[in-house]
Amino acid sequence: MTDLITALAVVFITAGVFLLIANQFSLSPIPFYLLAGLVTGQIVTEPELIELAQWGIAFLVFTFGFRTDFSSVESVIRDAETAAVTQLLVVGPIAFGIANLVFGFTIENAVYFAIAATLSSTLVGAQEIEQEIRSNLVHGRLSSSVHFFDDLLAIGLIVVLSADQFTATLVTSKIGYGVIFLLLSLLVYRHGFPWLVRFADGSDELVMMGSISILIAFLAGAELAGISIVVGAFAAGIAIRGDDVSSLGVRNGIASIRDFFVAIFFVTLGALVAVPSPGVFVVALTLTVLVLVMNPLVLMLSFVFEGYDARTAFLAAGSLNQVSELSLVIAIQALLLGNISETLFEAIILAAVATMILTSVARRYEEPIYRSIVEQLVAERQTHKIDERSAVTDGVSDHVIIVGYGRQGRRLVETCERLDREYVVIENDPILWDDMRVECRNYVFGDAISSYPWEKACVTDASLVVSTVGHQPVSDAILELETDADIILRSRTSAGARELLDRGATYVSVPNVLASDRLVETVKHAIENGGDRDTFKTEHLERLETLERYGFDARFGDS
Repeated sequence: MTDLITALAVVFITAGVFLLIANQFSLSPIPFYLLAGLVTGQIVTEPELIELAQWGIAFLVFTFGFRTDFSSVESVIRDAETAAVTQLLVVGPIAFGIANLVFGFTIENAVYFAIAATLSSTLVGAQEIEQEIRSNLVHGRLSSSVHFFDDLLAIGLIVVLSADQFTATLVTSKIGYGVIFLLLSLLVYRHGFPWLVRFADGSDELVMMGSISILIAFLAGAELAGISIVVGAFAAGIAIRGDDVSSLGVRNGIASIRDFFVAIFFVTLGALVAVPSPGVFVVALTLTVLVLVMNPLVLMLSFVFEGYDARTAFLAAGSLNQVSELSLVIAIQALLLGNISETLFEAIILAAVATMILTSVARRYEEPIYRSIVEQLVAERQTHKIDERSAVTDGVSDHVIIVGYGRQGRRLVETCERLDREYVVIENDPILWDDMRVECRNYVFGDAISSYPWEKACVTDASLVVSTVGHQPVSDAILELETDADIILRSRTSAGARELLDRGATYVSVPNVLASDRLVETVKHAIENGGDRDTFKTEHLERLETLERYGFDARFGDS
């Protein structure tokens, strides 16, 4: 116990020093956590590092289970099925063949190599993707969908591969334990956690303590059953997730301590990196190339085949090019069981560190890479696809161009039709294409950052451009258009709105400001018409019903 506390002290002292440097230069903390791990690895022994890494990953998986939204599983699978399955069928066999035929690994080790090369989920990168989803960005939703698919597959593999020997009896028993844990988590989710919330009677502290107790109980159960604590953590996350405000206290509490376990995971991961031998380096380099190049290429082609534009496919695939944290769980579990060679284990750790560092750097240059390379290769094909999927009346002029056919976009279309004003909608989400064909007079299916969709929408003859997407690259592209039309944009912050106004925007909507204005109007209305409570409530219900008809989830627009 003393050794574990000492290891934790070393982890956080070194992490704190390197985090100060990252904060000073406004850089991503992940590479600096990994660098801190290189220092930590000189002080803390490997067994303690592996134990800390398992606990760090277990808590991250717990947060993943807690965030799982059962109501969106169907849409997630629909978005991810072609790309994720194609990735498994293409990358998996190639990686297995390289490991078995080129490097001479046994079949069992080749399977571990293929898993590390194929699974491209990332629990730690979920926050950035969630922000993209909240901004109504299609590539964020696609990345999240593939993450969800791969994470569920990884949890299943962890259950199966936790067997000491791969006999039918042992594997079946492990699967049985996994199913039991899932059923128990659903039972607690349906009945136990709601009872806990009622018993707490509004006390967030009691709900949080009860949730931690449920987590510990599932972890202890996993240890007793002889399966990975990661499976218990995932089941506990499902058990305490809530669909209403009752879970806000738990969500806030988990968010406040999540960074603690993120630091543990990345520092211990960096500490596990050893000076590679030539053999380890070659295996790690091959794995890195498969993850950084082949995975994104296969996924991008799959997304394009599904109907997504090249830029969306490129950005979505670019978020799926690092070794999964759950692949590390599988590798660590195999090491403890003696089922993986030391060379392969070290190569997987080294490739994970390399891809995590390179990915965090590459995300800063996604747009320049796309514009200078990818866009040049697919420009002609994308133009034909936009022509095939768009419908704009010849000679349209003095019209309104609406970017995004989400909740706000649909209401703007209704307004234009009510005022008998010509409009053109620009949208790049295939899920909304059928709706546009039925509901819109004029529409362009294309990426608002590319130039051709604007040419197709006759932007030079438009009188007004309205963007419902609060994404800076979209706003930048609109401000660069050669048009005399008035421009209305969207920004998440007042400072961002001020900058866009200085650059030429006519008006910039800020959701928080608009929400505040709406609240003031509501309070004023309530004061002035206090006696007419029924009418006031009826009007509000009608508004909510309208929003519900358009859908509340991210793909149907903004708040």
